[in-house]
Amino acid sequence: MNSTANAILPVAIVIAALVIKTALSEIRRPGSARRQWAFAGNRRALAAGAIAAAATLLLGWPQTGPAAIAWALLIGAITAHLVHQAANRP
Repeated sequence: MNSTANAILPVAIVIAALVIKTALSEIRRPGSARRQWAFAGNRRALAAGAIAAAATLLLGWPQTGPAAIAWALLIGAITAHLVHQAANRP
């Protein structure tokens, strides 16, 4: 395995775990996946995620090269999810 594949493997594992968590949650409580992924329609959350992804890409590219793209997407999605949750707390 080359260094790019080694750098992307943890991202793939985290994404797989999140997808499995979403699927199991949807089986237990139908409609929960829609609520978990509602951040994809929140402009403020997406803007925060895009900024986090851009910063990760700019800072990570010199160290990891193309693997920084995968990390940036993961970090951007998690940031957007967290911002959406914080904005929708009662």
